[in-house]
Amino acid sequence: MQAIIYHQCAPILIVDDDGICLDASAGAVKLLGLLKENIVGYRIGEFAQADSKSGLPQPSGDFEANAEQQGTFALTGPDGGVREVNYTAKGHVLPGRHLLVLRDETLADAMQAVQDYAFYLLDIGGRIAAWYSGAERTYGYKNSEVIGRDVSFLHPDKDTSLAKLQHRLHRAQAEGHTGMETWQARKDGSRFWADIITVALKDARGEVQGFAGVARDFSGHRERDEKLRRGRTLSRPLHAESAIAGIVSGEFDYISQANDTFLELVGYSREDLETGRLHWPDVTPPEYLGQDELAHEEELRFGACTPFEKELIRKDGTRVPVLVATAVLKLSPFRWITFVQDLRERDRRETVEEQTGDAVNDYAEIIGTSTIMKRVMGQVELVAPTDATVLILGETGTGKELIARAIHKISPRRNLPFITLNCAAIPTGLLESELFGYERGAFTGALSQKIGRFEMAHRGTLFLDEVGDIPIELQPKLLRALQEKSFERLGGTRTIPIDVRLLAATNRNLNQMMGDKLFRSDLYYRLKVFPITTPPLRDRPEDIPTLVRHFTKKYAAKMNRQIDKIPSDTMEALVSWRWPGNVRELENFIERAVILSKGPGLRAPLSEIREDAPDTGGSATLEQVERDYIVRVLRESGGVVTVAATKLGLHRTTLNAMMRKLGISRKDL
Repeated sequence: MQAIIYHQCAPILIVDDDGICLDASAGAVKLLGLLKENIVGYRIGEFAQADSKSGLPQPSGDFEANAEQQGTFALTGPDGGVREVNYTAKGHVLPGRHLLVLRDETLADAMQAVQDYAFYLLDIGGRIAAWYSGAERTYGYKNSEVIGRDVSFLHPDKDTSLAKLQHRLHRAQAEGHTGMETWQARKDGSRFWADIITVALKDARGEVQGFAGVARDFSGHRERDEKLRRGRTLSRPLHAESAIAGIVSGEFDYISQANDTFLELVGYSREDLETGRLHWPDVTPPEYLGQDELAHEEELRFGACTPFEKELIRKDGTRVPVLVATAVLKLSPFRWITFVQDLRERDRRETVEEQTGDAVNDYAEIIGTSTIMKRVMGQVELVAPTDATVLILGETGTGKELIARAIHKISPRRNLPFITLNCAAIPTGLLESELFGYERGAFTGALSQKIGRFEMAHRGTLFLDEVGDIPIELQPKLLRALQEKSFERLGGTRTIPIDVRLLAATNRNLNQMMGDKLFRSDLYYRLKVFPITTPPLRDRPEDIPTLVRHFTKKYAAKMNRQIDKIPSDTMEALVSWRWPGNVRELENFIERAVILSKGPGLRAPLSEIREDAPDTGGSATLEQVERDYIVRVLRESGGVVTVAATKLGLHRTTLNAMMRKLGISRKDL
């Protein structure tokens, strides 16, 4: 609950049965004109004039389970003035926790944005285990009508409800929490657009015991949020030479850590930081609260927000234009990290740069204009000018290496080496020597000195692909090299200093590997300074037509074919397919289609992606989809792993690892 109301512009108070405030939103702090520490822990009656306290709900029983109360009381402002404040009280959003939404005439619009909070609990199978009063008010179902039912019955689209539910629960289990916006159905048959946050509940051993969920009616939010998104679009390019990055992190609105660049940017001293005098709302102008709230909702859903422009208030009262992007580190207690770029230099140089500046946003290899891809590229633009380590997460075939190359291309190191190493493609015994090199005579067969990838990437960028496949016994040496910025060659004694910007990528669940003792937690947190998740192709179907045309032109030119037309039924089939192998699978499919095309129209082998092919939707999990597809390609390849790997666009070792993970053996072929 705290994480959800943290950035709310609407004035919200959470009170207990005794009427004591437990939390307050940013809007409540603004309306009451008090510091948050002067609100939390005080009774709500203490904010009202004595002769109007009777208008407030009393803790003696006014908070009924399903009742909504409204009233008015007189509020004394910080300037001594008195004004009438309306309130709406909703009882027992959680047991013993009640919601008060305040409103005066200046905040009438914000009142409409907050309806209610539908909290509920799910067991490990997705069945409703607890149903609180806010959920009864929101959906219209009584507690006795829903306990034990699968939560998918709240989705009006029955064909996709199970798939959505499974995806939501799997992601919450892997990442701690997940968010989504979708249609929900009430008991009376009406529908509403809902924002749903799902949190995995784990025991002391880290095993998932169930899930907590909260749904909010966001029907009124949609249009407002779309206007904010259009209004905050970054229209001018950022240049690496003039971009100064500040990094700041904290818990709720309290800033606990900040680098010197950020402190200099806002004009505060490190003493201000260490004594707790630096709060995020203090440096945020009131007119940007709406954009901050939208960013906060994106963080709850995606883990990070789309970078957007705003201003920060310096300690001396002046303002500075910046570009910010925030990622959620932990939901409870709510912790975040924000990257901030100073835009003053860009604004000063804009005219000159438009005439003479080089184009630094060169993403020729990355195709896509969807919102989710714009978010990813916004994160790339934000982190590229820094030396921060980036961990690129995503399924096989989503273009993680392209993201790494894009970061290098617009970084200050772009004219220096970009060295790559696929950790899954190197035999375990040779990986250490590939990374760090070796001296002559270090082992039998070492006839000369070998330079490792770290040394090759000195002053440049090192990209470690499939970092999750690094053996556990080699991980401490990698961690030491990253922390100490030095290493020794295999068989050597001389310490070699390095200046390397590290980018890492994996399609594996490192959280789960840490639990299985296959990946060191200290290395994981060292790599996860700034995580970027590349979206699977099924989450951005609007990009498929553009990708299809791009790959068709590419391979038609390569094979000296003239293809001018893509039939509409072919394009519809390509867009509707889920593409478990993502962009890599689509590219290989289009290459095969170009080979089969003898005329001006693209002839795609649509039989491979028809509905009568192995089921990849409905109730099937992603793991089942991947298994069925790999088995089918292996059968087509006569069981030859090398041939199948080529068709799938994978390395043979990667395919072998996936087969072991999915339990695929000869008997399946």
